[in-house]
Amino acid sequence: MTTLPRRVLALYLLLGFSAGLPFYMFNAVLLLRLSRHGVDIVTIGFFAWIALLPTFKFAWAPLLERWGVPGFDAFWGRRRGWIMLAQLGITASMVAMAFTADDSSLPLTALFATLLAFWTTTLEVAADGWRIELAPTAEGQGPLVAANLWGYRSAMVAAGSGAVLVAAWADWTAAYLVIAVAAFVPFPVLAAMRGEPDAPIGRLPALIGGLLASAAILLASAAVAALTGAGLLRAATAAGIGAGSNITPVVLAVCLLPFVALALALPRIRRLPRDADERMNGWIAPYVELFWRHGYRVLVLLAFVSVYRMGDVLALTLSHPLWNDRGYSLAQIGVADGVVSLLASMAGVALGGWAAARLRLGLALLLGAIVAGLANFGFVWQTWQPPAGWVLYLVAAADQFGNGMAGAVFVVFLSLQVSAKYPAAQYAFLSGFAFLLPRLLAGASGAISQSIGYDGFFALAGGVTLAAVLFLPFLHTGRQVE
Repeated sequence: MTTLPRRVLALYLLLGFSAGLPFYMFNAVLLLRLSRHGVDIVTIGFFAWIALLPTFKFAWAPLLERWGVPGFDAFWGRRRGWIMLAQLGITASMVAMAFTADDSSLPLTALFATLLAFWTTTLEVAADGWRIELAPTAEGQGPLVAANLWGYRSAMVAAGSGAVLVAAWADWTAAYLVIAVAAFVPFPVLAAMRGEPDAPIGRLPALIGGLLASAAILLASAAVAALTGAGLLRAATAAGIGAGSNITPVVLAVCLLPFVALALALPRIRRLPRDADERMNGWIAPYVELFWRHGYRVLVLLAFVSVYRMGDVLALTLSHPLWNDRGYSLAQIGVADGVVSLLASMAGVALGGWAAARLRLGLALLLGAIVAGLANFGFVWQTWQPPAGWVLYLVAAADQFGNGMAGAVFVVFLSLQVSAKYPAAQYAFLSGFAFLLPRLLAGASGAISQSIGYDGFFALAGGVTLAAVLFLPFLHTGRQVE
């Protein structure tokens, strides 16, 4: 059994913390903020599409495999260099969101939230690649994933709770500034760490060079995001998409496109020689190798990963608008997102990490799906109850426990599907694809809930999660990275 040093576990606790802090700020907290400002439920659903960005991280993950951040890379190495740049991007994006917290310009709100999602995802890509290199077995991944998710989910819950409570006591600007300061804390910790043994330059020159390069990269990424967003907004307006549009059929059709495209490409990929990826462009080689190695079984794999966490994503999208519509105060929601969710989430992660390391992985996946699916039905029960603090806290605890358990097992499963040659890029693709369909549907969640009600929506979320168990007999659940 692989035993990792405690300092490695502590490091991944820290990395999980730095990635988890911003997640709620462009997701649940932002949706609650929009709801409090009177934005309609369909438009709030559209904002859930910002969380689609992490599903496309495979598009820029190869950059992190091949290049480093100028300055930072020379002293701290490629992985830590990208993590430091990402933390600067996270902090800058949250400060920008703080000073546009009145949501008087929804396109501007969407721009800064998108940048926050981008840099948060970049941090995760760098950390995931490093994690898989450090521990290529399920026995090693179990405790490492648990440590990472403890940090991630505790920071995510603490950020959600802290932001809501600060907003209740002050305003949304103060809430985002507080979390921005907290998100920056890991940067000086990493900057104070020992450099690479063969570092060609010293700490101070590397820090100055890295900060200058980071400023240029952050400005360039903001400009690209603004231009892209303006183009998409014009296209949506020209297509007649708005708050009154029924986009659910369109979204369902789009969800099928990746499977159709891959099914058409697989015959050609399977005819390639075993070492074809080694002669290809580094951008596509990781994905060709993944599809070639898994063969037609990759369609089952992608279908499974697409539905396993779907219920969690859908529930997260409308849980806070539900609570707001049910009349719960910001203080009550803050408590639910705080100590209640934190303790439940950490317990779920611990159980999931233990199950992934000790049980057959297929059995661990089965247990995770059942627990998470049943937790989704807690929201259905909540819609039938009069507003009461204990109802809110019970539902929040069950949801976070199920998310934590299923999430820990799922991360281990995905980590064992990648090749040791391309761990970061392939993990980025699988983990991103896992949330592509759920987040596409999340964007239509407002329209869906208008049609079938909150209770029907959350029943759908729980049912989809439970349906994931139908794929388990057809999956490879080995214990070693191939």
